[in-house]
Amino acid sequence: MKVNKIIALRLMLSVTMIIGFASCSKKSSSKSSSRATGWNVDSKKASNSKKQVAGPGLIFVEGGTFTMGKVQDDVMHDWNNTATQQHVQSFYMDETEVTNFMYLEYLDWLKNVFPPSEESYRYIYEGASPDTLVWRNRLGYNETMTNNYLRHPAYADYPVVGVNWIQAVEFSQWRTDRVNEAILEKNGYLKKGAKTNDVSAESSFSTETYLKAPTMTYGGNEEIVLKEGARKSPKAGKDGKVVEQKNVYAQRSSGLILPEYRLPTEAEWEYAAAADVGQREYNIYKGQKKYPWSGDYTRSGKRQSKGDQLANFKQGNGDYGGIAGWSDDGADITNAVKKYPANDFGLYDMAGNVAEWVADVYRPIIDNESNDFNYFRGNRYTKNKIGADGRVEIVTLETMKKDTLSNGKIIVRSFPGQIAQVPVDENETYLRQNFDKSNNINYRDGDKQSSKYYDFGSAESNTGKQKADEAMYNSPRHNVTTDSLGLMVRKYDRSSKRTTLINDDVRVYKGGSWRDRAYWLDPAQRRYFPQDMATDYIGFRCAMSRVGPKADKRKTPRN
Repeated sequence: MKVNKIIALRLMLSVTMIIGFASCSKKSSSKSSSRATGWNVDSKKASNSKKQVAGPGLIFVEGGTFTMGKVQDDVMHDWNNTATQQHVQSFYMDETEVTNFMYLEYLDWLKNVFPPSEESYRYIYEGASPDTLVWRNRLGYNETMTNNYLRHPAYADYPVVGVNWIQAVEFSQWRTDRVNEAILEKNGYLKKGAKTNDVSAESSFSTETYLKAPTMTYGGNEEIVLKEGARKSPKAGKDGKVVEQKNVYAQRSSGLILPEYRLPTEAEWEYAAAADVGQREYNIYKGQKKYPWSGDYTRSGKRQSKGDQLANFKQGNGDYGGIAGWSDDGADITNAVKKYPANDFGLYDMAGNVAEWVADVYRPIIDNESNDFNYFRGNRYTKNKIGADGRVEIVTLETMKKDTLSNGKIIVRSFPGQIAQVPVDENETYLRQNFDKSNNINYRDGDKQSSKYYDFGSAESNTGKQKADEAMYNSPRHNVTTDSLGLMVRKYDRSSKRTTLINDDVRVYKGGSWRDRAYWLDPAQRRYFPQDMATDYIGFRCAMSRVGPKADKRKTPRN
């Protein structure tokens, strides 16, 4: 009997010790304790568990594997659609194309901050303005669109056109800064109303400047760029001393600042447009879509909308919208966004309406042997420019970078308040295996440098330059210069030895437009256009990279 009592007592003691150790273990593994060091971590600041919030206008696109470049029809026989298997990481994409109203917000902001009436700022507003003359046609009367399409409220929800690739990139950068500026203001890191009341050419917000040198944002105005102590007074310690707070500005680790808005890569755009997720069964696709919707036809088969066109495109010669009284697609030129059904990712107008710029430099081939993950051609790696004082160099009115395009138009590429950028050098590339120079546009694109006969030890390989007669893409070289009087001199390349229109300044555009036949509605079709030129049928939409897990919800198998 005594033996049983002793055994019971020992068991109770053991259970008590186990519970005690377990509770200690729970305390040591709490959120405020680091799993790496055991040090206490302020969980309010260490917001590593926060999920990325979708930026304004964006839809989540879960990444995956797909066949890029696979088309059902190839009547052009231009061999630029070689099918390759690619994997795309999860990302976000604009639900619709960028509209006239959205772009006018951009122009309005530029006009207020950089008044075009002042000579110093004239090229900023002019360089960002769409080319409204793209609507003109020698044998057609289109002056109504020339005068009204961009600014008349009747076209507010129509996709913006007349925007070249460079302007689309600059809009994306502006959008990044305005979205993050609003987020920081909402969370008390910026003075309320500063984004409209205190902004000026000398005092504006840049996301990268705020992250790298917050005290230089808004021209270094501490009344606008608030420290955390200005919002919440630090408490005195046990000894009565008030310790100055550290990390008083929002950082990437705060989880508030969103990644940049940008143009989608060609792989991302095609993946999002095809939306093969609607054809998925376990880990395979049940057939390949010809269009962003299911089926091989452009008309709807649903009872409520049977016979309606599912996109805005050219039906045939002289048929842009059908017969009066009952329209095939409800539009003759572009149409307002969201007028046609969304695809399986919830994205509108991924076929028809306007074709869209993507980020890639055009090449006829896609080298999946070199890369089959997040494929993109066009990388130019840069770094922040460091001044003589050891601090990042901020762009000023005097150091703004202006580009003169081949057609003579002047575009500003860096604005006051941004951090000046320079190409990466040997400090970043020395002994690296993954990249060895700043400009990677021509890497493995079929030229002499890509061949096994290229002499990598020669002087030519060390400079990274090619002779003109050895270049793979021998395109015309138009030039614009300024004479001694400041007048523009345009030099048109009339050489008869040019063999192609492809060069480092032509960009891919995807999707059919209101001017195109159904052939071009296939998401895998691809074309190119000079990055400094605009048309009445190319627009764009923005994308944003996804940080964190591939998907938020755990997938369950279908029964």
